[in-house]
Amino acid sequence: MPSRKDELAERRFAKLVDQVKAMMSARLKPEYHGFYGQLVLTRDAVTELGDAAEVRRAARTAGRRLGWQVRTHLADDETLVIIDDRDPPQEIRDLAARRAAEAVSAVITRAQAEARMRRTSAPDTSPTCPTDPGKSL
Repeated sequence: MPSRKDELAERRFAKLVDQVKAMMSARLKPEYHGFYGQLVLTRDAVTELGDAAEVRRAARTAGRRLGWQVRTHLADDETLVIIDDRDPPQEIRDLAARRAAEAVSAVITRAQAEARMRRTSAPDTSPTCPTDPGKSL
């Protein structure tokens, strides 16, 4: 017969699993059909949820419920990274590759446009001809 303390701990853990699962689900992109899941929790977010080891355990449980192959990593700055490490189907990989290429292209295009704007809006420092013909450069 489980003790009252064990039951309370199990309920707390179940609640934590539900919280982490909701956060993990919210980060999913529908077009990837559940693949490429990831969640990054800052030290403050982990602390708010509870003990880091318990949050990692809850993330693994929540991930299994989502069908993920979960990997967790606790960084030196106590950021917790939770990822789905499954190998997605080819069509999902192709879509993700296209989206990544589009994102990189957008960043490059934006940087080029900003560089052009800086060049055209910068004051002209090239030498100019004096307006008085009697003066030289």
